[in-house]
Parts: sequence; structure tokens; C-alpha cells
Amino acid sequence: MTTTSHLNALERRHASLDDEILQELQRPAQDELKIGMLKRKKLELKDEISRMQNQTRQ
Repeated sequence: MTTTSHLNALERRHASLDDEILQELQRPAQDELKIGMLKRKKLELKDEISRMQNQTRQ
């Protein structure tokens, strides 16, 4: 997998997690643990995306 395609896959997963978070927030009985887990995973992906982008710029 090329760096560009890997970055694209990470960005798609990041967007997917954002959608999952929004869906969970719209539920009448929100699962706070699930929301927290999704937000942590989203942040991890954002950090990985940033690291990869910085590496490709060098």
C-alpha cells in the first residue's frame, strides 16, 4: 500500500468515526463509554495522519 492510499484510508476511517460519534450523540440513551472510545480512536487516527503527512513533507 502506498503512503497516499494509506493516508486516504486513514482519513476515510476518521470520517467514519465522526459519523458514528454523531449517530451515538443523537440517540436518546447515549452510551458515554462508547462515545469516549470512538473519540479516542478518532484522535489516535488524527495523530497518525499528522505524523504521516509530516514524514511525506520531509
